[in-house]
Amino acid sequence: MNSRLLIPLLLAGAVALACGSRTHSEAAATVAPSSRNVQRAEKRAPGEIRSAFAVSAANNGLHFALNVTNPGKKGIELTFPSGQEYDFSVRDSAGREVYRWGKGRMFTQTLQNKVLDGGETKKFEEHAATSLPPGTYVAIATLHSSNYPVQERVAFELR
Repeated sequence: MNSRLLIPLLLAGAVALACGSRTHSEAAATVAPSSRNVQRAEKRAPGEIRSAFAVSAANNGLHFALNVTNPGKKGIELTFPSGQEYDFSVRDSAGREVYRWGKGRMFTQTLQNKVLDGGETKKFEEHAATSLPPGTYVAIATLHSSNYPVQERVAFELR
């Protein structure tokens, strides 16, 4: 037999043998456990982090402060689907949104991960230079983490 033809045939046979040695169910069995681990990592109990939200009104606007604490001993990784980690908004007594910190701002569209060490508290603070008429309002703080989402509400009154 011609040696020019024999070597490519042997190589093709080796590739076919290597690719065909596993059955379809064996291939599926090796992929499934890793995909299950990913799902478990994304499903976190909401009680694994603690949050506290405060809003204070002054003559020149509002001050928002959201504190997120990891009460455990091990660090946790917060996953954010974009550059916007948090937002603050205010609704009037009729439920209409009258202020949103993130409105009109631009954020990166890349996935971010931030580690919150055991016992660590991360503070998100903003000052809103807005003048709202006297009345009753609800401030809403949102942590945009996909695996540890937080939303806190605080009612306040302007006189």
